[in-house]
Amino acid sequence: MNSKATRVLVGFLAALPLFLLGCGGGSSNSNSNTPPGTQTGQVSVMLSDDPSNDWATIGVKVLSISLKPQGGGTPVTVFTAPSQVPVINLVQLDQLAEIIGNATVPVGTYTGATLSLSANPGDLLLTASSDPDPGFAGTPGATVNAGQIQIQGTTGTAGSLTVPLNVNFASPLVVTANQNNALDLEFDLSHPAFIVAHVPPSGGGQTMWAVNFNGPFRHHPIQDITRLVLRQVYGNVASISTDNTSINVTKVFPVEPAANPETSIASAQNLTILADATNGTLFYDVDAKTQSTIMNFSSLGSLKGKFVRVAARYQVDGTLVAVRIWASSSFNSVWLSPEGHVLHVTSSGLVVENEDGTPVSLTVNSGTQFFFRTPANAQSDDKVIGTGTGFLTNLVRGFKVHVSVVDPLGAPLVAQTVDIEIARFDGTISSPGAATFVFTRNFDTVKDDYIQTMHYVASGFKWWFFAFPTIVDSGTSAVTDFVNATNGSANFGGTVGAVSAVGSSYATWNDSANPQGWAAPWVVLDPTPLPLARVATQWVTNGNSSGGSFTVTATGGVTPVTVNASAVSGSATLVYQVDRTNGVVTVSPQDLTTQAGLSNVAAHLIAATPVKVFGVPQSDGSIKAYVIFYFTGNIMPGS
Repeated sequence: MNSKATRVLVGFLAALPLFLLGCGGGSSNSNSNTPPGTQTGQVSVMLSDDPSNDWATIGVKVLSISLKPQGGGTPVTVFTAPSQVPVINLVQLDQLAEIIGNATVPVGTYTGATLSLSANPGDLLLTASSDPDPGFAGTPGATVNAGQIQIQGTTGTAGSLTVPLNVNFASPLVVTANQNNALDLEFDLSHPAFIVAHVPPSGGGQTMWAVNFNGPFRHHPIQDITRLVLRQVYGNVASISTDNTSINVTKVFPVEPAANPETSIASAQNLTILADATNGTLFYDVDAKTQSTIMNFSSLGSLKGKFVRVAARYQVDGTLVAVRIWASSSFNSVWLSPEGHVLHVTSSGLVVENEDGTPVSLTVNSGTQFFFRTPANAQSDDKVIGTGTGFLTNLVRGFKVHVSVVDPLGAPLVAQTVDIEIARFDGTISSPGAATFVFTRNFDTVKDDYIQTMHYVASGFKWWFFAFPTIVDSGTSAVTDFVNATNGSANFGGTVGAVSAVGSSYATWNDSANPQGWAAPWVVLDPTPLPLARVATQWVTNGNSSGGSFTVTATGGVTPVTVNASAVSGSATLVYQVDRTNGVVTVSPQDLTTQAGLSNVAAHLIAATPVKVFGVPQSDGSIKAYVIFYFTGNIMPGS
C-alpha cells in the first residue's frame, strides 16, 4: 500500500512580522490588486505532502496561486513563481510544510482558489524509488522519460502548456485584520487516479504514465499553525538583531539535480528566526564540530554570512522560533546531511533514500541522538527520545527523517542526530480491538517487512475513509466504529485469496496509552488495491439510481466478488474510463451522480471488460468501491 497525499497549505497570517519566506524572489509582501488604504492580512503559502514508496521524485512547477473573492471580482494573487521556475519535489514534503511565497491580501471573504501548474514536456519530473513496492510498473531508480509522461487536462499551446486547478472551499474563508486564518488545499497523491501507469501487453509499446492533477485536488481545512511540522529551512544569515534575540536569514534553495559539491540559489525572501529564550535552541557548529544550547545570539557574532539549516516551529502569534540550528561557512556542509525516507533499518544503522533516489548508508553509534518533532509542545520538540543502536528497533521503513552527521565528508557517515519528522505506519489492518490493532506491512525487500501493534491514543482517537476526509469519526464511539469498519474481507480464492482493509497512521511518541512507544492518534482507511480483474457479471443499476453493482474475477482468483458503487452526491464512487490509442493514454472521469455518467458506465461494464478496483472489503465479503478504472477496447494493461 502506498500513501501519497500532497497538501498545499495556504496560511493567512494577519498583521504578522515579515518572517515569511518565498521561492526564488518570485513573490513579495505586497499585492498589486490591493488599493491604497485597504485593510489587509499577510498570506503565507506552504507546500506539504505524504510519502510514496514508489517515487523518489515527483517534481512539479507551481506557476501561481490566486484566491477567488466571494461574489466575483478580480482574483487575489498570493503566489507568483520567479522567471526561473523551481522544481518542487513533493516526495520530500512528507506532511511537512515549507513556505514558498507570501503576499498581502485584502480583508474579505474568499470562496475558492486557482492554482496553475506548468505542464510542458519535462516540467513534471518522475524518478522511481531505488526499492519500490512489489508490482511497481517502472524501473527502480530510473527517471521516467518525458515522452512517457502524459499530463491530463492541459491548456495552452506548445511551450506554454499549463494545468489550471480550481477548487471551491468547503466553507468560505473569511480574512479579517488582526486575526490568523489558515487554508489547506490538498493534492491527494494516494489517490489511485493521480498517477496511472498503463503497461501494454507484451510487444505493445512503452509504459505510459497518465498524471491527473484535477482529480486529487480539494479543500482540506486546518486549524492550528502551531502544530505544523515545518521542513528544515536553508538560508544565509544576513544579520543579527540589535537585541540579539533573532537572526535574519535570506532563504536559499539547493540546486536540483544536486551538484557535487552542492551549491545554493539565493532568493529575495527573508526569514526572521527567534532563539528559544525559554527552552533554549540547540546550536551545532558544523565546521568546529561543537554543540551548545543558546538562549539568544549574543555569543554568535561570527554567524553573519554563514549558511544555516534550521528546524523551526510557529508560535501562536505567527513568529518563528528555532528548535535547532546547524551552521557552516559552506552550504555543502549543512546540506550533505541526508533528508529523506528510511529505506532500510539494520542493527547498526539506517539507509535513507535522498530525493535523487540514492540510498545513503548511515552508521548509528552510542552518541547518536534521536528526536521526534512535536512543534505544538516546545518542551518535547527538542527533547532526546533515545540514543544509540538500541533505539533503532523503534524505527521502520517509511519514516521521514532528516539526519545530521558527525562529519559530512567522513566515510562511513556517522549519524549525530536523527530528526524523526513523521513516524508513518501503514499496511493491512488486522485484530482490531478495544485497545489496539495491528499493521502488517510487506515490502519488495523482505527484511523491511514489519508487524506493528498499534495503541490508540489515550484520548481523541479518530479515523476516516480516504475518499471522505471531511467526514471524521471521533468521540466515544470512534474505536468501536473503527473495529466494525476494518473486520471485513473479500475472498477471490486461487492464488489471490482474501483481501482485507488497509490504512495508514502518523504515530505519536510516548502517549500515556503506550509510554516509551508509538500510539496512533488517527487512522485513514485507504482503498485496498485489488488485482487486475475482468467483469464477470455486468453492471446493474440500483432501482433508486443510488449506484449499482457488478461482479469481478481477479487475475489469479477463481471466485467472483461483488463490487458496489455509490452514486450519492458527495460520496459517489469515482469512476474513470481509460483509453489507449496509438500510444496515447486518456483518463476520463465518469460522474455517477448524473444519468449520462450512469449510462456510460453501464454500457462499458459488461462481461470481460478489464477493470481495476480500489475499495474497502465489507463484512459480507463484498467490496465498497472508492475508485473504479475500466479499460476500453478490451485492452488490459500488463500490470
